[in-house]
Amino acid sequence: MTTPTYPITEFMREIGDVEVSDDPKIIRSKSHDRYGISPLLRQMLKDKKADVVVTPRTLDDVLSVARAAVKYRIPITARGGGTANYGQSVPLRGGIMLDMTGYTGVVSVEPGLVRARAGTIVEEIEVAARATGWELRMHPTTKLEATIGGFIAGGSGGPGSVAYGQLEEPGNILSAQIVTMEDEPRVLELEGREASRIYHTYGATGIITEIGMPTAPAWDWWETIVAFPEYMDVLRFAFDMANAPGIVKKVMSVQEWPTPSRIAAFAPLVPEGHSIVSTMIAPQSWPEFAAAAEARGGVIVCRSKMGEGPYGRQLTEFVFGHALLHVRKTDPRRSLIEGFLPGPDLPSLVEKVRARVGSYGPMRLELIRTPEGTGAAALAMRLRMVLEPECEIAAIDAQTVGVLCYAPSVSPRTSHEVRSGGCGLLTRIRPVAAALPLDIRALDLTSVACAEAGDVLMALRRAPVRRLAGKARAALAA
Repeated sequence: MTTPTYPITEFMREIGDVEVSDDPKIIRSKSHDRYGISPLLRQMLKDKKADVVVTPRTLDDVLSVARAAVKYRIPITARGGGTANYGQSVPLRGGIMLDMTGYTGVVSVEPGLVRARAGTIVEEIEVAARATGWELRMHPTTKLEATIGGFIAGGSGGPGSVAYGQLEEPGNILSAQIVTMEDEPRVLELEGREASRIYHTYGATGIITEIGMPTAPAWDWWETIVAFPEYMDVLRFAFDMANAPGIVKKVMSVQEWPTPSRIAAFAPLVPEGHSIVSTMIAPQSWPEFAAAAEARGGVIVCRSKMGEGPYGRQLTEFVFGHALLHVRKTDPRRSLIEGFLPGPDLPSLVEKVRARVGSYGPMRLELIRTPEGTGAAALAMRLRMVLEPECEIAAIDAQTVGVLCYAPSVSPRTSHEVRSGGCGLLTRIRPVAAALPLDIRALDLTSVACAEAGDVLMALRRAPVRRLAGKARAALAA
């Protein structure tokens, strides 16, 4: 795919004193995220880079950049902390890399709500909220580096999702401010479901400038690791604790042996051959949780106040996508595949999946609340399978991957997919296509989920999570 040539000199002159750089080293650094964990994305994206990096520090700066980009028809790719694993902030068509890390600050904090500028590091928002007795309902595992704008535009969930679900669920994004990419860019204020339409749109609906997020009462969490000799025993225990409405929890991450031994900080703690659940439990729920673990045959190998564990950092940095980063420090060959396994009887479903694909490597499951299943407590498990040498990914049987993933695919989740809500917002805004990070001219804006047609990443037209239960069960029954 040939990258177009853009009038960058004219653009730089147009934006005046807005911070800008055409230094090749800075451009190269800002044009990548952590997609290198995928051997496929590493090949697909290795030559993708911006033509210029712009760092706005005020809303007027953002508007100036948007106007100039539209005027000269140069695509803008917005970037936060660059912590994503799937290439979400990679400039597929060159152009402008909009580094939002200069546009920072917590705008307001009140009971149940915090609002911040898009480039604010998530941990800074968390600190501001906790100072008032509240905390973010959920956050990325990379909260020390990730920005709130990047989390909304390219993330999905994280610690907290076991209680509150994914970002896409109603009430998990309260408000947003965006700058449109129209012939005359506007500043739009979005609230409620309208605000949630920017989720997972990678800037295709406009440049995110502020986000309002819900908060929950802050707890002095106990971080704990519970080990079981048998994987299915720890899975059933974690599933029951996640479903228990009286147990206040932040995360439930189940890791099959030998994954704990491949995380250097966990290896001295976990008994040989044991699978684990890493979790965070509120103090008032601890006695019931500990008694349940003992009764089920589990061993509490570690319990610490948040951030004070023997593994040297917060436990949330060893779950979800962050876990693979630690595994790769021990064995750089390893990658993953992932999918959702929804259903009211997830342990039975997981047993079937293990029978089908267990030879590829140990499972790691993040328990996440969804609207699926029987009753409000039904959960979906996000499965990330740590594979043997990376070359084996390309050889995985398509039917096997279809059981695990949204659609047949042999890499971690492909990116640059515009969710259905974002498509609805695009029909109202009608941005200038040439100034967007994705080529939306070929999109069917009335489709359930739209993605760039023919994009190098083979972006998927995936169904929403809640439609997957029947498909997964049918595939496993075949």
